[in-house]
Amino acid sequence: MKAYTKETQAAISPDKAVELLKEGNKRFTNNQKAERNLLEQVDDTKGGQYPFATILSCIDSRVSAELVFDQGVGDIFSARVAGNFVNEDILGSMEFACKLAGTKVVVVLGHTACGAVKGACDHARLGNLTALIKKIEPAVEAVKEPIEADKRNSKNIDFVNEVSKKNVEMTIENIRSQSEVLKEMEDNGEIKIIGAMYDINDGTVAFYE
Repeated sequence: MKAYTKETQAAISPDKAVELLKEGNKRFTNNQKAERNLLEQVDDTKGGQYPFATILSCIDSRVSAELVFDQGVGDIFSARVAGNFVNEDILGSMEFACKLAGTKVVVVLGHTACGAVKGACDHARLGNLTALIKKIEPAVEAVKEPIEADKRNSKNIDFVNEVSKKNVEMTIENIRSQSEVLKEMEDNGEIKIIGAMYDINDGTVAFYE
């Protein structure tokens, strides 16, 4: 597979961009990676880059966007932070990726059994991690069930995974409310902003649509 060019990137619609990611994840889960020469793609992109998607994912070592979506050099922008939330810097990066570099979809990719979410469920406090955890805790409060205090912690994996999903949803809301640039692009149909969850048990990605 060749690296994307300005022309091939421009021909991709937001819906097509989502479909390309779904196809890549299907290849990944079937262990049928696309044939590509990564060094050739390095050469293809030395004069510029034209990715079709921007992925915000967790730093979790099991959730590399390039791998789980079977993408190569120059195919996607990948932003990573524990708990896949947004702040001013990540929003600015997304605005660059979409408005200036032409990507067609922003995916907020959460995952099951997320360590950062577990920390938020337990209200963990440790150095600089404390400030990070506090950014995820609103998702914990937004999940109303179960109500029993002894079930609202990291030992309840179903609760953890529900909080992970809610965190993705709230992150998308924050992107729309905190970035006029991305909200306008979405309203104009230039991009899609979509959530997804990666299952660490089988490698599948489920998109929220």
